[in-house]
Amino acid sequence: MNQLLTEGSFRRRIIGFAVPIFIGYLFQQLYNTADSLIVGNYLGENALAAVSSNGAFIYLFVGFFMGFATGAGVVIARHIGAGDAHHTSLAVHTTVAMGLVFSAIVSVGGVLITPSVLRWMGTPPEVFTESSKYLKIYFAGGTGLVMYNILVGILQASGDSRHPLVYLIVSSLVNVALDVLFVAGFKMGVEGAAYATIISQFLSMVLVAVRLMRSDSAIRVDVRRIRFDGESLRFIVRNGLPTALQACVIDLSNLLIQSYINSFGGLAMAGIGASTKVEGFAFLPVTAFQMSLTTFVSQNMGAKQYDRVRRGIRFGLTCAIAIIELLGAVLFLLAPQIVGLFNRNPEVVAFGVGRARVCALFYCLVGFSHVASAVMRGLGKPVTPMVIMLTCWCAVRILVLFTLGQALHDIRLAYWIYPFTWALSSAVYAVLLKRIHVDQLSGAV
Repeated sequence: MNQLLTEGSFRRRIIGFAVPIFIGYLFQQLYNTADSLIVGNYLGENALAAVSSNGAFIYLFVGFFMGFATGAGVVIARHIGAGDAHHTSLAVHTTVAMGLVFSAIVSVGGVLITPSVLRWMGTPPEVFTESSKYLKIYFAGGTGLVMYNILVGILQASGDSRHPLVYLIVSSLVNVALDVLFVAGFKMGVEGAAYATIISQFLSMVLVAVRLMRSDSAIRVDVRRIRFDGESLRFIVRNGLPTALQACVIDLSNLLIQSYINSFGGLAMAGIGASTKVEGFAFLPVTAFQMSLTTFVSQNMGAKQYDRVRRGIRFGLTCAIAIIELLGAVLFLLAPQIVGLFNRNPEVVAFGVGRARVCALFYCLVGFSHVASAVMRGLGKPVTPMVIMLTCWCAVRILVLFTLGQALHDIRLAYWIYPFTWALSSAVYAVLLKRIHVDQLSGAV
């Protein structure tokens, strides 16, 4: 049953929607991290570097399409909030059609460009072969990843965050079991870790697809009705393209930073890659409130409940920032022990701890920026966060890397560039949020 976020206590609705998302993504992060933990302990530093350092490339390629999924979720949530079942159904089937096209692009394009991108990133020779094997298998099975995110976005736009939680728990447990079986048992190397990931992703995709096809509401998916509706596609592109470009430019900047890290060798790649895996856990509360607020704001803007929108934004921002800063303090204190779980080589641990202790205490800034960006999308202003992120998180990072980075060639620059750009974007968002009057914005998609 769909849970409308336009009714009842806004605090209870926001938290009730965010908690299952948080738990679900906790399990998803678990099975992403399981690859690195198992590979790092059974196959060594180079294999760990191959698996853990590819996140920037994966998210650059897949993140563009996921931005469209976010835009589709905003459109669907607006229609649901307005009680428009007909246009909700049109938007749902257009979204599914879009996901099928994106899946084909990811599966074919990702495999073809992997070697070229790894060479462009300056991947060290001792890591190149393993990285290429892992990524080619990962992208070949990219349909599971893309379609899961597309389909689960439809569920979440309707206010349902509990079924995705169940599906992620199941697929996460399957992934961990297959990691152990393929890597430790069958000795399949990094290929085993990749196969475990794509099998679990396909499983979660099938589970959410069955749920949507059996739904008795406007979000029900009928295979015979999967096609592009011109009006729905126009709204989705208008809301999704800026978000897609935003995700793309952020991931591009991270890819450039990763190429800078690669110049320091495999040990740096392994240690910093392990640190970013741990960081992914700390960012989960932000992801949860980010998605919760986007849906909450979208539905309530569709229902024209503007005061409820304002109160929900303040509450969501406060919760997300407080939680992520607390987790950052924990990571700062326990960084050596946590990074050491991935690999015990002292140099690997030193690189990972160095990055964690620079970034962790500034997590409140990245939390504020991400949640503020989600609020802007929910308000129907997706271009604003795109411009902010393009400037602060992409242009500034590239400028620093190609000027100061070339002159110094110091690994600490790869640590400090994140808090610096987080602070810039936070300052801009703080000014903009104070100036926005939600009741003057259109409730239409």
